[in-house]
This record gives sequence, C-alpha cells and structure tokens, in this order.
Amino acid sequence: MAPLVRSPRRRPGSRSQGSEASSAAQEQPYDLGPGVRRESRIEDARLLNEGLVKPFRLLAAAASVFALALSPIVSSEALAQKKQLLEYPSIRSPVVGERGMVVSQNAIATKVGADILRQGGNAVDAAVATAFALAVTLPRAGNIGGDGFMMVHLAKTNETVFIDYRGTAPKAAKLETFVDANGKEMDDVASRGYRAPTVPGTVAGLHLAHQKYGRLPWKQVVEPAYRLAADGVVLTPDEAFVFSWGKERLSESEAGKKAFYKTGGELYRAGEILKQPELAWSLRQIADKGAEAFYRGEIAQRFAADMKAHGGLITLEDLASYKAEIRQPLVGSYRGLTVKTSPPASAGGATLLEMLNILETFDLKATGLGSAKTLHLQAEAMKMAYADRYKYLGDTDFVKVPLQGFTSKAYGVQRAKLIDPDKARPAKELGAGDPWAFESPNTTHFSVADAEGNAVSNTYTLGADFGSGVMVAGAGFVLNNQMNNYAHKAAWRAQKAGGTLPPNALQPGKRVLSTMMPTMLFKDGKPWLITGTPGGSTIIDTVLQVIVNVVDFKLNVAEATHQPRIFQDASDTLRVEPNFNPDTVAILKAMGHPITSDETMGSAQSIMIENGLFLGGADPRRPGAEAIAP
Repeated sequence: MAPLVRSPRRRPGSRSQGSEASSAAQEQPYDLGPGVRRESRIEDARLLNEGLVKPFRLLAAAASVFALALSPIVSSEALAQKKQLLEYPSIRSPVVGERGMVVSQNAIATKVGADILRQGGNAVDAAVATAFALAVTLPRAGNIGGDGFMMVHLAKTNETVFIDYRGTAPKAAKLETFVDANGKEMDDVASRGYRAPTVPGTVAGLHLAHQKYGRLPWKQVVEPAYRLAADGVVLTPDEAFVFSWGKERLSESEAGKKAFYKTGGELYRAGEILKQPELAWSLRQIADKGAEAFYRGEIAQRFAADMKAHGGLITLEDLASYKAEIRQPLVGSYRGLTVKTSPPASAGGATLLEMLNILETFDLKATGLGSAKTLHLQAEAMKMAYADRYKYLGDTDFVKVPLQGFTSKAYGVQRAKLIDPDKARPAKELGAGDPWAFESPNTTHFSVADAEGNAVSNTYTLGADFGSGVMVAGAGFVLNNQMNNYAHKAAWRAQKAGGTLPPNALQPGKRVLSTMMPTMLFKDGKPWLITGTPGGSTIIDTVLQVIVNVVDFKLNVAEATHQPRIFQDASDTLRVEPNFNPDTVAILKAMGHPITSDETMGSAQSIMIENGLFLGGADPRRPGAEAIAP
C-alpha cells in the first residue's frame, strides 16, 4: 500500500502557476526537487475537447520524496531535498510524467501522441501519430508534403538510429530553371509555386519508422489525424491568424484557397471549425495502404497530374523512386555526456558538434549564465562553425564531407585558439578552417519518450511557412519549397568559372542540405535530453544554447528553454531576441559585436529523463506548444 502523503506547506505569498490549457480547477503544485513542479492539468484524454477537469494523483516518485522528507530520522541529503521542495528555486518548471512524455508545438497533436502511449504504443507509434496530427493541426509546418529527420533510440537493443526522409530534387530539375544567364535567381521560382517543391519524404519516413520500430497497427496511429481532418479542429487565435498573413502564398493554387478560406476568400475566425475533407481522403488512403498510396497509388496519380497541369517538375517516376534512408547518427561528447545528432543531409549535427568542441575548452560555468562573456564565447564559436558548414557540408550520397574533422576534439581546440575572450573578431578574419586535416584513412519539432526507455526526436518541415503555397488538387496537402535551399548562385559562379561545384549544388535525386537536427544527449548510456527545434538557420544555435543551459548551468529543461537566445552565423552581426537585457547588449557592443534584434528564435520541444521521471519542456515562443504525460 502506498504511504500516506501530505501536501507540502506553501510559503507565504507563493502562488501556483496553472496550466495554460485551463484556468479552472487548479490544484496546488507539488514540487519534486530543484526546479521541478507538478502542475494540475485537464485530464489529457479530454484536453481541448470536453474540458473535463480531473485532479491528478501524486506521482509515486513524489510520494517517496515527501515520505522521506517527513521521516523523523533524515539524512543531510533528505534535508536538502526538503529545503528544495519548499523554496521553489526555478521560475519555470517542466511538466512531469511517470510513464512517458510527448512535447510538440501543438496541444492537440501532443494529446494524440500521449493517447497513443496510453493505448500501449511505444515512442515510435506516438511520434508517427503526432506527426500525422500536426499535418492537420499545424498546416504551416506540419506536413505530409514536406520532409525531415527522425532520431530513434531503442531501449531493448540500446541502439540509436537516424531516419533521413529529406526531400530530393526531381529528375527534371536544372540550374537554369532557377538562375538566369547572369546568375540572378529568377523571381520566386524556387520558393513559390509548382517548381519549388522537392519530392516529399515525410510519408516514407514515418512509414519506415513504424514498420521497423512501431508496435501498434499502422491504421491505429494514422486514424487520429484522419478524424481531425474529417471532423475538423477548432481554430485558436494564432491558428486563425496565420491564414491571414499566409493568404498570398496560399493563393498559388485553387485547391489551397478552397481548403483554407471560405467562399469568396473570407477568413475563418478563432473559435470556428476548419474541416479538411481532401486531406482526410489522403490520410484514409495512407491509413489503408501505407506509403504505397502516396508514392505509387491514387495520391501519386493526383499529385503527378496536378504537377503536369501547372508546369511542375515532380513526376510519377520521381515519386515511385523516392526512398527514406536509415543512417547512423553522428556521435560526439560534451563535458562527459554522449551527444548523438543528425548526419548529412543535415548540416546541423556536424556544426553543433564543432561548436560544442570549441566551447568545451572554456569554463562557461565560471563566466556565468547569460553574461556578456559567455554569450561572446558562444557567438564566436557559432561564427566559425557556420563558416565551416557553408564551405564543406552536403549530401554524403553525392559529395565527400569531412565529418570526422567536424567532430574532432583536436579540431575544436584548434578553432578555439582563434577566439579572443574579450573582443569579437571579424568573420572574414576567422573564416573557415580545414576539418579535412583532422580526418582519418553528414519546420517543426517534437520529442517523445516512453516508459520502456525508447525515445524519438523528430524535426520536419515545409521549408517556408506553408511551403510553396501549392496544395495538390484533390489531395488536400501543401507542398514544400525546398528547391529554394540548394546553392543556386554559388553553383552558377562555380560553373561559369569552371571550378568545383559547392557541396549543396542542385543535382537530380540529391537531398538538399538542411539545418534540421533532432538530437539526444545520453547519460550512463541512456537518453537524458531529447531536443530539437524549428527555426531555419537559427536551429543549430538554438539547440546549442539549450544544451549549454542544461549541462553547464544545470537548468531544468523548462527553464533552459525559456532563456533568451542569440543567433550568430558566419557574418559579423549578432542577433538577440527582443527585450534582451540592455546592459548585456551594451557590453557585447563594446566587445565589437554589431547587434540586431527582431524576432524570437526557434521553438524547442524537449524532454529530460531524470530519476525515473519524464520532464517535458514546451517552448512558449510559438503559441499552442504543450507537454503532456500519458
């Protein structure tokens, strides 16, 4: 029988921060240690649909902690734990679960994944279900017409695999389609309309992950997304608003206008129900026939016919020949923790490991969380790693890449020596290094973990918000605009000069380079931090800062996610998020960093697994993000 547990007595003046999903029926929070608080929540199975409130029982782990804390004979460690319970040291606390966790950018999709875990599915089942649900609930980024990467850790075999479902260039794609005779990129051809998409990989990637590592029947994990599309979802203010500013792009196809706008182009308003019957038809085809339906079946027929009718490049042959690949993740380390991250065609993983190797040579804990000195060191590491990224990385099926150089500790030490700890150095002066010398004879994000120790980190994308703006007629899904991400101008210059094409030059069948980088950190051989983010070019820097925040500064996963962010690429300008500390900005300027500030960066959705508890950190930078325990 479980021991009787009393609620901790609250300090005078302390307040409970309830779930954003509901302001009703909030319980007092139960603190589980440094920076970890159990918030009351609407019962996940009713979330957003019925509004039924049901108090959670205390976690068994919390019970044992409280029982120990209240024992008449306690150790010094227990006394310290009791003190932490009552002091609430962190201003941000993660959601806590005992049997797993799902964290995504959309609460409805997160709930779908958590429900799959409750039904006996594993982390892969929940990830696939979440991904398909996001295709319905977050159409600006969630998709079946885009591509991405998935990292899967399998507890039974202690194996970590990487599923590459990045899109490929159609066979008809040529440089002159996108660049004119003078090397100028033609107006929006690569970013909007029917010639902008690469061959989508999402359905192939999700199907491969499920066939290899899932447990529940395929139909069962796709069914929730079908129901959402057929029955409709109630739009939040944010979801309704995106159709307003996305209207011009979504007007690229009649199907897109019909799907997302009322008759006459009138906007849906917050609180109204958006149904997507054509997307529901595609999801039913996929549920019944798997990836075959998308790449060779009736969906493919409609897809290819729509492309042909509008001068698009993707053919039935392109679709039928697409294949998702299982690769080995890149492996590095940071301050004694194993880091497993994304290989090419992701540029993110290699660049991240170079940054971490550079920063490992500095004592960031001594320079302090959020200090100008710490931010300066991070910015200079980012500056050098991005220069290497642009020069060397591409699809390893087409080009040779110095991956061992990028992950080399010695190379990191060499690059770190170029950093002046007190002053920014110009990007041109730092430049790209030579990782070849260290070789010896490779958007929205969600994270999932289950009670068995399996974990999934997945990032996938349409490219720009709403991708190419093209919706496949009769199929209900928006296509990506990844043709925009090949190095067209650099390839034209190299071609004209008779030189070597850049690693990310367009070639038929080639996967376009990406910054997406699902990542996991391991402690004692087991997943400890599962993370990733959308954000285009800011992805790598965002993941770096989440890792540094939890490793160097011991922040809980929620507080690490809430910290203000910077972005530095291979240029001299350092971007900071809005409302950054003005004193810190002034010091950075004095150190030689030109500063700009515009938008927030990323939307990291992370899970930390500590002492048998699953701690979910949802990033508030994009409305609707939610962490839910099954």
